[in-house]
Amino acid sequence: MKPFNTQYQHTLREPIQISGVGLHTGLEVNMTIKPATPGYGIKFQRVDLPDQPIIKADVDYVVDTSRGTTLGLDGVRISTVEHLMAALVGMGVDNAHIELDAPEVPIMDGSALPFVEAIEKGGVQEQDAKKIYYSIDTNIQFTDEEKKVELLALPSLEYKITTLIDFNSPVLGTQHAAMKHISEFRDEIAPCRTFCFLHELEFLLENNLIKGGDLNNAIVVVDKVVSEEELAKLAVAFKREKISVKSEGILNNIQLRFPNEAARHKLLDVVGDLALIGYAIKAHIIASRPGHSSNIAFAKKIKEYIKKNRHAAGVPVYDPNQPAVLDIRRIEKTLPHRYPFLLVDKIIELSDTHVVGVKNVTFNEYFFQGHFPGNPVMPGVLQIEALAQAGGILALNTYQDPENYDTYFLKIDNCKFKHKVLPGDTMILKLELLRPIRRGICEMRGTVFVGNKIATEADLMAQIVRKDSARS
Repeated sequence: MKPFNTQYQHTLREPIQISGVGLHTGLEVNMTIKPATPGYGIKFQRVDLPDQPIIKADVDYVVDTSRGTTLGLDGVRISTVEHLMAALVGMGVDNAHIELDAPEVPIMDGSALPFVEAIEKGGVQEQDAKKIYYSIDTNIQFTDEEKKVELLALPSLEYKITTLIDFNSPVLGTQHAAMKHISEFRDEIAPCRTFCFLHELEFLLENNLIKGGDLNNAIVVVDKVVSEEELAKLAVAFKREKISVKSEGILNNIQLRFPNEAARHKLLDVVGDLALIGYAIKAHIIASRPGHSSNIAFAKKIKEYIKKNRHAAGVPVYDPNQPAVLDIRRIEKTLPHRYPFLLVDKIIELSDTHVVGVKNVTFNEYFFQGHFPGNPVMPGVLQIEALAQAGGILALNTYQDPENYDTYFLKIDNCKFKHKVLPGDTMILKLELLRPIRRGICEMRGTVFVGNKIATEADLMAQIVRKDSARS
């Protein structure tokens, strides 16, 4: 079996189907998880509705955290997504399209294990696209004084989580759980089931809020003396002949899978809720008394931090000691440009979705003779041209005979010049496809880096045209 390469994105090898019941709605749910292209992320689709709306798995779309994590958009909801999201993260699935014919992800046995096993059965496929991790370089903290909740993200080389719970319960006591590496998720965290206290269960039952609840999909902690009459009512509610209480205080003699299963499940929830950040992170998460509401608020705080600092995470690493993917001779076989207008010296990364090129800027460049003499600055339009040429390499990489095609500008949008490019600078030219190339139209996001700073960025649109049909 090929080893799992965490440096690349992954999707499912083939679609998988899972059916079950929604915990809160009680509705039968048929769910299909399909492969998706690199960069797609995780998206849910309600195929039972006329327009089959799609909702991205993102904290920006969380509309309710009262009884699980619920995504919503324009009145459409998808509830209880946290266990499935945790399973996808734990199995390394970055891109997937999830179709449901009901408003809630099936609860299964209350853990992430059934989802993990389904993903294992379908298989995980490595994709030809690098996975970008965002490192947390400073402490990020969230506190809720009223609920005595504290969440903390610390800088770390790995994604790891420590959870601590204390419900002032003689049954559960004070518990903690830890996941030192995501590879531990499958065996140590995924099997752990959701839990609630008996007084919470009675409230939910009285208000008809867990129509799909069953003693097989949750651990019920008995936190009070229960009469035979109350046990009889519970038996009727759960359609059981009899319900009893173990000496340890667990309803109906449920065998715990781990002594600290409750703390481990809270860790599972943290994994699932923080997956909605939308970015793979490297950090040590310490969660004291976490819950869905605090998890989501914390996820929003981390996402905001990443949005402010992500330009640094996207900086390509240029090692001049490494051989080029395409040297200048190979570039000349693909592009029609020649000195003095060839503005790409070599290509250091190239895939179906992105390209990274290098342009070494020297004082001998022809344009410095007339552009701000005495104060040489590389013209911004030539930086855009350098991006376009590197983008031409990306666009033509999809053709077997690139020398027979040219690329032409159609549009430049959102162009910004942030830092001057001076003699002696090395420009790193990075372009990423915004969407798949269709009918010869190529849309790209281009960025010029000098060191770890963004010098220029723009959205480029070009058309690929066969040379014998191109206009002169």
